Amino acid sequence: MTRTPETYDVVVIGGGPVGENAAGRVVRGGLSAALVEAQLVGGECSYWACVPSKALLRPGAAVEAARGVAGAAQAVTGRPDAAAALRRRDAFAAHWDDSGQAEWLAGAGVELLRGRARLTGPRQVEVTAGDGGVRRLAARHAVVLATGSRPVVPPVPGLADAPFWGTREATAAREVPGSLAVLGGGVSGTELAQAFARLGSRVTVVARSRLLGAFPQPAARLVADALEAEGVTVLEGRGTDRVRHGEDGIELVLDDGGTVCAERLLVSTGRRPALDGLGLEELGLDPAELQVDASGRVAGPQEQWLYAAGDAAGGPLLTHQGKYEARAVGDAVVARAAGRLGDSVPAWSRYASTADACAVPQVVFTDPAVASVGRSAEQARADGLEVDVVEHDIDVAGASLHRDGYRGWARLVVDRRRRTIVGAFFAGPDVAELLHAATVAVAGEVPVERLWHAVPVFPTISEVWLRLLEEYGL
Repeated sequence: MTRTPETYDVVVIGGGPVGENAAGRVVRGGLSAALVEAQLVGGECSYWACVPSKALLRPGAAVEAARGVAGAAQAVTGRPDAAAALRRRDAFAAHWDDSGQAEWLAGAGVELLRGRARLTGPRQVEVTAGDGGVRRLAARHAVVLATGSRPVVPPVPGLADAPFWGTREATAAREVPGSLAVLGGGVSGTELAQAFARLGSRVTVVARSRLLGAFPQPAARLVADALEAEGVTVLEGRGTDRVRHGEDGIELVLDDGGTVCAERLLVSTGRRPALDGLGLEELGLDPAELQVDASGRVAGPQEQWLYAAGDAAGGPLLTHQGKYEARAVGDAVVARAAGRLGDSVPAWSRYASTADACAVPQVVFTDPAVASVGRSAEQARADGLEVDVVEHDIDVAGASLHRDGYRGWARLVVDRRRRTIVGAFFAGPDVAELLHAATVAVAGEVPVERLWHAVPVFPTISEVWLRLLEEYGL
């Protein structure tokens, strides 16, 4: 006898920040929601990515900040206490206990179902629990994919046989290795390289191109110089031919014949949407080519009920951007269920993730940090814009007061016709705090003549805004 499916207005697959926001949003709009999660509620960001990695970075950053100010520097001796730093990390990761997150869902009116979900037909979801039990769900209005992403492991000979760390293992490490090789020079690899170096590891970073290749070269160079000054070896433009594992640890054989030996190897070479095993193929959808509209609805004539948000949607792989998309998805589902929204979604409305195309903020939380929002000059020109580029060292009084010998750099990309900022880039200690002002300027399309009247406080690092606008001719 076939059991009648449990019915909800919306079924959300994936219980990370994106899934939590989507489910909470639809319940707030008056619909019922079930959220399915096979691991920890709160997802990658809470336990193995954003939060624990920043907790590992913070002790070293605090020590270096003090060392950068005469008077405070004399009071600082030694390096951070690695054991205490790991205990603090444990606390921020809630000791990998998701009971608090589960309580939040219950308080928000979201039904939590633990297990692995699979689409079995239009608006139909099958959930297999850890004990093998199966529950069948039906969604009246929508199913939302919020399954996040998973690491991409390069096909380097010997790597599969080596006991390497991914970012999960690194951020959850129980001890600091004496030496660490990092394969990959992107955001996560660079952040964790500095975190472990400041906690006592001898670190070598192997980057196929250059360090932080997705960011402007002057910004990336500041970070590379800082890492090297702290004793990190940065090998740029080096491929890895093979990996060897022996009693003494890991050996990377590089394409120039050199080798890197370390107790531990961290592989951080990118991520891809986690869409395998969800049953998309049976619905005629290719997981590798999933397309969504501005409201997160999956493209396809018979998929009007299927949505995706966050990493699963293939957009910016950033927690804050995924949560933004989830809120748009939730509001769109509620509006369509009530007949208030059709297929067309107005840009910059609550139903559209318009900022994904032009105003995505991101921070590399190294020291110095790199912060960016919007488009590079190359991206803007590819979009058909005529742009001017303005650069300035962050050499204002506030920066010098903030840290002795402060080194920083800033760039604005300005739409020449509309005279609005379409991209902003900063590098230097604590520049993350400059970014939201730039994000408001880009998303709000604020004319530079009006920005001239947003007077930065003296003496702060934000005074670089005045210097950039003066450089532009105001």
